[in-house]
Amino acid sequence: MRVSKADGSQTTDLQRDALLGAGVEAEALYEDKASGAKDDRPQLAACLKALRSGDTLMVWKLDRLGRNLRHLVNVVHELTERGIGLKVLTGQGAAIDTTTASGKLVFGIFAALAEFERELISERTTAGLASARARGRKGGRPYKMTPAKVRLAAASMGQPGTNVGELCKELGVTRQTLYRHVSPTGQLREDGRKLLAQRRIK
Repeated sequence: MRVSKADGSQTTDLQRDALLGAGVEAEALYEDKASGAKDDRPQLAACLKALRSGDTLMVWKLDRLGRNLRHLVNVVHELTERGIGLKVLTGQGAAIDTTTASGKLVFGIFAALAEFERELISERTTAGLASARARGRKGGRPYKMTPAKVRLAAASMGQPGTNVGELCKELGVTRQTLYRHVSPTGQLREDGRKLLAQRRIK
């Protein structure tokens, strides 16, 4: 559980009731009174340390756990490696339950988005430097496919209602590039498999 202010203006009563109602024992509850952006979360650290393989970490909402998407992904990867699940009770992350196959898929999309965000920042920096070196040049080729984009494309194409044009715009690639790596149903094609394999080799 977490609230942002320690002055008594916020309480964890709602979170406590929800966790107890979900079957968490009172002695297994941990509470921080700190901003989600702070690194110093002693009760979260104690909770993570106390968890054992086969346990499930339960949070009321996803933002009670992580500072940002990247932090959340790192925490859950660490838990997964230790054999620990994560279940979110309500809010936008309520579909996340890494003890189930569908929950793992949802979190996989979150992870792909986090890596995609990192690569976009890197690409924008590179593009800015290139632009400074070659002032006056107009236009340019779309960004190439990356492992993060391939994973995000595969997850998105497998979802009903995905707008391919909007997806291409978000990824910064052409439809031809997208379909060369991922099928319309989200299956990896040869180029997509090769790209992910190259990333693992590195």
